[in-house]
Amino acid sequence: LLVSVLVSVGVWCFDLCAVVTPIQIKSTIKSSAFIFAAAKSRRMMNRVQGAKPYGEKMEEILAGLEHLSASADSPLLEKKDNPQKYLLVVVTANRGLCGGYNSNVLKLARFRIAELQQQGKDVEVQVIGKKGASYFKFIKVPVERVYTDIDDTFTLSRSYELGRYLMDRFQAKGCDVIEVVSTVYYSSATQLPEVKQMLPIGQETTASRSHMRASTGTGSEEQKPEEGYRQNMIFEPDAETIIEKLLPHLLQTVLFRSLLEAVTAEQIYRRVAMKAANDAAGDMTKSLTQLYNRKRQASITQELAEIVSGADAIA
Repeated sequence: LLVSVLVSVGVWCFDLCAVVTPIQIKSTIKSSAFIFAAAKSRRMMNRVQGAKPYGEKMEEILAGLEHLSASADSPLLEKKDNPQKYLLVVVTANRGLCGGYNSNVLKLARFRIAELQQQGKDVEVQVIGKKGASYFKFIKVPVERVYTDIDDTFTLSRSYELGRYLMDRFQAKGCDVIEVVSTVYYSSATQLPEVKQMLPIGQETTASRSHMRASTGTGSEEQKPEEGYRQNMIFEPDAETIIEKLLPHLLQTVLFRSLLEAVTAEQIYRRVAMKAANDAAGDMTKSLTQLYNRKRQASITQELAEIVSGADAIA
């Protein structure tokens, strides 16, 4: 009789273990993914912090160059009164398992595309990352180019190549406005998807970032430019030389920083997502283990009670 009790309990326990074991395996995988994402996010945050002072000063100079458009002739500063052709570069990830990182950027990109199309604009979409390419293919939005080699290992030279291509495209009148839709890194707790104008160069190129620094308090009083400093800029040797030599480098630096921050935000999102998944798996395993123990004890008690009752009845 005791053997039959153990067999019936063992069958039930085996069914529950068949549920618990895969959860424990997935928890181990998520834990490993969390460790990798945490290490990558720390490395990327160090890269962002290292490039921050140089990048912010470059963006400050870049915003000031808007006032050269009246005295200097450069296609990078040329603005049309009624631009018709827009090029959107949407920055996503090559992989998933990073929470709402991809969905937030793609939602903003789709909203921006719909907004421009309602205004009668021609919109061309280029995508960085496989997830973005798959999404636009699913919603049947044509994608002209897909870049899949920009991830946490991308280099400065690769971003310069992309920046050079965008500048050549703009100078060849292939588009009137180039905008980048990406996730901007402000701190380890704040990463927001934004649309930023890259070309033509002007205050719009850095306006959203400057506003966010002011609203979140990440900037300092010493970092704020003095009122009217742009109008009083003196350029040596002359404005034309500055534009010819420095302007492409400034733009490529801003693009590099945008890509760097987007990749950093991706790793932070992935770290948070893997931590949440690991915690959820742990809670589920604990709950099922407690259920397993309660059911096992209740089943044994019930079987023994039935055996004792049967023995008493026979006696």
